[in-house]
Amino acid sequence: MKNHHFFRPANRRSLFSTVRFVSAAVATSLLFSGPATAQENEGALPLPLNEVRMFTQALDHIRRAYVEEVDDETLLEYAIQGMLSGLDPHSAYMAGNEFESLQDTTTGQFGGLGVEVSRRDGYILVVAPIDDSPADRAGVLAGDLIIEIDSKPIRDMQPDEAAKMMRGEPGSQVSITIAREGEEPFDITLTREIIAISSVRSRALEPGYAYLRVSQFRGNTGEEFDEELQELLTADEELKGLVLDLRNNPGGVLQASVSMVDAFIDSGDIVSTKGRLEDSRSSYSASLQTIAPDIPLVVLINNGSASASEIVAGALQDHGRALIMGTASFGKGSVQTVLPLAADKAIKLTTSLYYTPSGRSIQAQGIIPDIEVEEAFVTRRSRSVTQYKESDLAGHLKNGNKILDDTDASADEIDGEIDGEIDAAIDRAAEQESKEGQSDLSAAELAQVLISAEEVLVNDYPLNEALNVLKGINAYKPLAAKRAALGL
Repeated sequence: MKNHHFFRPANRRSLFSTVRFVSAAVATSLLFSGPATAQENEGALPLPLNEVRMFTQALDHIRRAYVEEVDDETLLEYAIQGMLSGLDPHSAYMAGNEFESLQDTTTGQFGGLGVEVSRRDGYILVVAPIDDSPADRAGVLAGDLIIEIDSKPIRDMQPDEAAKMMRGEPGSQVSITIAREGEEPFDITLTREIIAISSVRSRALEPGYAYLRVSQFRGNTGEEFDEELQELLTADEELKGLVLDLRNNPGGVLQASVSMVDAFIDSGDIVSTKGRLEDSRSSYSASLQTIAPDIPLVVLINNGSASASEIVAGALQDHGRALIMGTASFGKGSVQTVLPLAADKAIKLTTSLYYTPSGRSIQAQGIIPDIEVEEAFVTRRSRSVTQYKESDLAGHLKNGNKILDDTDASADEIDGEIDGEIDAAIDRAAEQESKEGQSDLSAAELAQVLISAEEVLVNDYPLNEALNVLKGINAYKPLAAKRAALGL
């Protein structure tokens, strides 16, 4: 395994190299293994003779009696496909140009729609749309089910096969039918594009606070992340808080996730993998190459955060290095290994599970956030006409901190106008005021009472809450120091 300068794997004997799927492919961590060695063949498990005899009988029946003649090679490939599809949603048989597809998807440039997919209830599940991809711009959401591609039902189709249907020449179109909870199925026509992905971007939220978005984990994401983080620290030497956004990040290269965690901690385990074979068992630990060991950190996740994203969130959570906010993550905690069968054929097999530093398995559970925050937006509630301040009252006393001047005369005139408006408005507002808290209001009536002058203040509610948490942390620091100085 190629070593990255930001981590040190505890198991160095593995010859696996990690790659990942992008675009319409399975959100997975993928390892490549060489052909089976003589020693491995010697240790092969004995075959159950009765079941093998049953298999050969079934094969013979199909060869002789099926309505159409099918060659033996095809039948055996179908058998392998059936074995793998029955194991889990991520194990699969790969042949022919699927190897070329695999190489294309790991380079970050290909013609596709820009969605990560898995399988659920026989349909294709959207794990996450890739940022600024055709699928993202068309409004495809994490959790959507793709039930048809170009009007072809895809129930029980493997994710890799569906991915192949959604890929194609840039500029060509494909139609997908989406099933979304609470809505009728609907069609979306998308134009394939070259998906050239920049996996990391950053910006300042306001003075002292910064935002880092990681859309996926590719081979060079660790280096990109380090560069962006260094630039943020250089641009603002007094950086007081950082938001790391892993929402709708479907995962990817294991090393990249380890490198990212290592930027924030300087000791301890980051992640371990456990499987039946020795090469599937490994652990990764932090190094001393930490970039930002003390900056307050909030990590945003949601149900589209999978695999490597969950490794980062889980490690930072277990080390107490970050607050995790959002909703529970996807729960993709398995590792797939590509095992060659022939020159152009292989199986992609689940061989191990991820574990966080505390020993938690991510699989089918995901990361539970420390603070649950649903996706939403924030609007301004218009000021009720029955709500007014002391300064709105006619004849109010002036502020003792101010020196009276000529401007007070004009203020009195304004007070009179406000007083008249209040008197005229109280009667008009009485009925609306009596409706507050009633449960039988229509949606229109409730909107008129609560947000009759609606203005969207925050489009990204979780991000806004993360920023507020960071501000709260920094606001409390001087209070804690003051209490300590007073001996409290």
